[in-house]
This record gives sequence, C-alpha cells and structure tokens, in this order.
Amino acid sequence: MSSNAPFPDREAVLRFITESETHPGLREIARAFNLKGAGRARLKKLLSEMADEGVIEAPRRRGGSARQPATTVVEITEIDIDGELRARPVSWRGEGTPPPIIMAAPKRGPRVVNAAALGPGDRVLARLTRLAEGGYEGRVMRVIEAGPDRIIGVFRATADGGRIHPTDRRAKRDFMVARNAGAGAEDGEVVLGEASGALRLGLPEARVVERLGALDAPRAISLIAIHSHAIPVDFPNDALDQAAHAKPAALGAREDLRTLPLVTIDGADARDFDDAVWAAPDENAENPGGFRVIVAIADVAHYVRANDALDRNARERGNSVYFPDRVVPMLPEALSNNLCSLRPDEDRACLACDMRIGADGALRAHRFTRALMRSAARLTYDEAQATADGSDALDRELREGVIAPLYRAYRALAKARRTRGTLELDLPDLRVVLDDEGAVEAVRPTARYDSHRLIEECMITANVAAAETLQLRKFPCMYRVHEHPDVAKIEALREFLATLELSLPRGGTLRSGHFNSLLDKVRGTPHEHLVNLVVLRSQAQACYAPDNLGHFGLALARYSHFTSPIRRYADLLVHRALIGALGLGEGGLAKDDGGDFAAIGEAISDTERRAQRAERDAKERYLTAWMAERVGAEFTARIVGVTRFGLFVALEETGAEGLIPIRTLGREYFTHDMAHHALVGRSARYQLGEDLRVRLSEADTITGGLVFELADAPGAGALRGTRGKPRGGGRARKGKRSKQR
Repeated sequence: MSSNAPFPDREAVLRFITESETHPGLREIARAFNLKGAGRARLKKLLSEMADEGVIEAPRRRGGSARQPATTVVEITEIDIDGELRARPVSWRGEGTPPPIIMAAPKRGPRVVNAAALGPGDRVLARLTRLAEGGYEGRVMRVIEAGPDRIIGVFRATADGGRIHPTDRRAKRDFMVARNAGAGAEDGEVVLGEASGALRLGLPEARVVERLGALDAPRAISLIAIHSHAIPVDFPNDALDQAAHAKPAALGAREDLRTLPLVTIDGADARDFDDAVWAAPDENAENPGGFRVIVAIADVAHYVRANDALDRNARERGNSVYFPDRVVPMLPEALSNNLCSLRPDEDRACLACDMRIGADGALRAHRFTRALMRSAARLTYDEAQATADGSDALDRELREGVIAPLYRAYRALAKARRTRGTLELDLPDLRVVLDDEGAVEAVRPTARYDSHRLIEECMITANVAAAETLQLRKFPCMYRVHEHPDVAKIEALREFLATLELSLPRGGTLRSGHFNSLLDKVRGTPHEHLVNLVVLRSQAQACYAPDNLGHFGLALARYSHFTSPIRRYADLLVHRALIGALGLGEGGLAKDDGGDFAAIGEAISDTERRAQRAERDAKERYLTAWMAERVGAEFTARIVGVTRFGLFVALEETGAEGLIPIRTLGREYFTHDMAHHALVGRSARYQLGEDLRVRLSEADTITGGLVFELADAPGAGALRGTRGKPRGGGRARKGKRSKQR
C-alpha cells in the first residue's frame, strides 16, 4: 500500500466511523484509507480536531475507538403530523429500535429554516439532547455532503473577481471566482459554476460556466431545484447515440391493433404519451353488462434493453422530473417524445393489456399482448370531459364510439373502487401557471374531472392485472407497496381525533374504508381540511419492492406500476418481466433475473422522493419569487404544522407555505402541546387547522423561504387564534375554504 494515498476529507472520515459495524480506532481508520507515515499523523490530528468539536469521541490508540457521542450523524426519515422533522441515527449499535429524534430549529441567524430545507433522506450531523418525555432533540450542525462539482448561486462582484453564493440551503461556503473566470457575469446574476478543487483565501475556487440571468428569472428557478437535488440532466453520449439510431418497430409477430380507435387522454402540456385506452361493451354472454377495456402502453422494453447505455442511465435517474417550465426526462427525447410516445396517426410499438370488466367493475379476465397500434386522437382531460358533458367539438365517431363507452366502463370501475374502500383523501393540489415569458401568471387548484378518474381507474386495473400475472407465473415483479399505517402513528392520530370528538375503531385490522368513514363524518364541517391533513400524515409512504406487501391506500392485495415506462423505471422492469413470463419476444427477463430487485427498489424509491422534493422546491421558489413583491401584504392562512419553534402556515389564496417563528407570537411563553398539535400560551392558543390573518415579512428569493408574522396585535381580530383560557379540544374555526372540483 502506498503512503501517498489521497487524504480523505472530514465527511469521508465521519461517514466511515458512523457506518462502521464496529468502533474503529486510529489504526482501523488509517488502514481503511491506506494512510501511512505523514498521512497517518495527519489523520490523528484530524481526529483530535473532530473530537475537540464534539463530532466524535477522542480515539485512543489501544483499546479505544472513535465512537459517536451525543453528536452523531442522523438521517431525516419523515415530516410528522405537526410538520416536525423526525430522524434516526445512521449507525445504531444499541439493542432494540433506535430512539426517536425530533430535529429542532437552528439557534443562530435571523431566519428559521423552512421545512423544505431538509427532507426525508437527507443526512446531517446533529447534536443530541435527551428529552424528558423520552427520545432526543437534535440540532443540525451541518449537512453531510461532499462539496459539489457544479454550483448554482448568486454571483457577487469583488475587487479581485467575485464570489458565488450558493442557492442550495445546505451549502456551507461561498466559492471564489478569479477575475478571468467570471465569464462576464454581473453582480446579482444567477450563475452555474464549476469547482476547480483549488483553495484561495480559505475558500474553494470555481469558474462560471453559464450565466442564467436574474435571480427571479423563470429559467433559473427550475435549474436551482435541479442542481440542489442532484437531478441528472445531461445524457451520456453512448445513450444519446443509441436513442438517435433507434428505428420504429415493425409489425412482425406483434398483434395488429392499428384499426382499433385507441386514444390518449393527458394534460394539455403533456409531450410523452405512454398510455392509450379503448373500451366497448363485452360481447361475451358470460359477462352480461360488462366491458372490454384495452390499455395500450408504450413498448419501451423494445428500445431499452437490460444493461445497455440507455438502461444504465434510466436506472440511475429512476424517473422523469416535472417542473412548471420543463421536464427532466428519464429517457432522451428521441425516445420519450418521439419513438416511444403514442402520438396520433403514427405506428407505435406497445404492450397491451386486454381486460374483461364485469358490470360491477371487477376484473374478470385479462391477457397481455405485444402489438402495433396507431392512436386515433390525442385528447386532453378538458376535451374528454367536455365531450362527456355534451360538447360536440369532437366528431361523432370519437364521441359515440370512443368517449361514451369509456365513461360507461369507468362508472363500473368506480363502483368497484367504492366497494373495496379505496382511501379517498380530499386535499387541494395547486398548479403554478406560467405566462409566455415563463413568469408566474397564477396559482390555481388543479382541475379534477371524471376524465382524470377514468384514466386513473383504467391504469390501476391494468397495474393489478400485471401484478397478478407475474405472481401467478412466479416471475420477479417490482411491486408498488403501500403498507398499513404505523401503530404509533395511528395511536397519535386517535389521541388527536379524540380532541375533536372523533374516533377510529379499535380491535381488528384497520382498513382504508375506516378512514373513509371518518372523512365522511367531517365533510362540510370546519374540521374537514384538518382531518384530511392529519390522516394523510398518518399514512406510510409508498415505495417499490420485490416482496408483495399489498397497497393499503388502494385496498388492493397486489399492485404494480406498469403504465408509465417512459417516465418510471419500475414500469420498465414490470414490462420486461411480463415479456419474459409470457414469452412475448426479445427484451424480457428470465425467471431468476430478480436478484437485484430489492436494491433497485430502494434506489428508485429514493429517486422518486428526490424528484418530489425537487418539484416541491421549484414550486416554492416560483411562489417566493412571485410573493417577493408582496412583502408587507396581508393574507388569510391556515396552520398546517405546529412545532416548538413556530407555526407553518399555507396561504388560502395560493397555497404558498411559510413559517411564523414563535418569537413573533408575543412575549408570553408558549408550550408545544403535542397531543393537541397546538402552541399554548397564557392568553392565546394556536392549533393545527386554524385560520389566521398573517403578514408577509420576508421572501428570501435565494433560498426560497417565506416568513410571516401575525397581522393583528394580541387580543384583536377574529382570525387571531383561540383567545382566553386554553380549551382541551382546541376546536378550529370555520374559515373560507376553496373546494377542489
């Protein structure tokens, strides 16, 4: 072993210590990084510095170890019912389950970290303090992350060049830019920088490689989110070459569905059409009143084969990521928007699921076939719904021969959905609408029509058919798993519901239908939004896994994702498994090819969560840029999170979320009532779900955070929180609500 091995940085050493199954000492750490002589002496000095800072315990050369004390690395696992970040130790060596850790707000600085600054999956170095009620409080010292190769930030001109101040809230330091490395960037511009690895004046150096315009420029907003969450953007040349040389599939042994009027129904701005549908009354006498429904899905497996350049890159990406102004696709556009996309009047390869649906909506039978199809029309959800409602904008053949039978089949499928008790949460989904210049024009509730539900039910049924087929054939399947809610979360939910004189059944196994009964009770009451919110937060997070654990929310015994292989890697795996299980030609899996499905499932579940965080981050930045001109304005807001350091609120008008720091609530002392999800003071009480009148005090366009304060002085205003003696139930008032249609 060479004594000239590269010296590891602090994060690499800390990661080795915390992830080690033993308690490594100086000798073990030096051996792990191939350090000898001067390198070993340097390591000893580094470990001493880390011990002095409280990051690790001081290592002893004999019989000692560098163990984690009250300061350790934790991973954020969830945002709980109150909006608090919960975490677990990355390395747990004790008996039983790790103790719960609730992350506290930082003590330094004028701003309190927005909830979106950290999210599930993030790892941080935290200082832990034991809580009287059990568990620990953790305070973030820094995010465990290697320095970025590329940086997006605001350029600040200096006498000797400039600095890049990163927009990533997790970045620790600015980057120095030499006079000749600024690419002409002007003070205040958002730039893309590339780190050189060199240091100057104690700061890392970088050069500007692209100028992105003003900080509030629409193009910059999604790029900031893309970089902050490490979303892969550029495709490797071999993947691009493979996509560019792909050819349309021939009919060959495929079933010819080109005469069948399959149609795509998507959003107005969709470009990758990976599913088409068709329905008709079932002519089989054994299925009276039933339907034949065909769901045709782009045959991505024909173009992307296991372990080729496209597959390796798609697996790394895991999924496409959608922003208001752009899409970061899983596959190059030559495939995603062209050869794989089921565009109208063009022959396209597909994997079709031909299903027999009973009058009661039950799936009676199904078969899969590899086919060639030709979409009869590209419809939007608005067009399909308008046609179902009586519009004659589409020709008669489409109205009567395609849309009408699809809606009749949908009504049967909806009946089955109600029968099995699918969890029906009603929470607004807001959409950022951009103008022609890319600036925010409006923020509106996303329309929700029967045309959306029609496609959703057709896709769910095809996904069930895929899972059933693979389970029956005993082939590997990447299931979409949604487990039963955690027992501890349900008990916390029961305690909260009791304050509203509501309950969930005890004894036996909870089903999604039990939650639906609860939601029915509060529909149209002041508690409707609040109860929907707390029920959502009590649920487990769906993920991908090779073991069938069922789907609690959909009330299904088995479920997979089959219908979106252009934008989800999980679906591509299911396609390959079906091709192999049914002998449908090339590109399939063998029966024993699922050995790495567990690792792949974890990886693509992580990329899905990464995409969700990036999309949420971009939406928040768009809203912050839009709200920046409205600092000082007043709004009606609803409390959506209660923490020990303040209240998270969402504006009624836009859904924009921000924090009311507890220090702005007045001079009195507030305690956090976890059971009732409230901050309780001597003369005021603030509870989850209550409406407040707030004033925007800060819109940080660099980090994308909003800070609010109460608009009225204590004792004034009908929307100011519950006044007088705190009540046990802390009932929320009924405020104005915007219902989603």
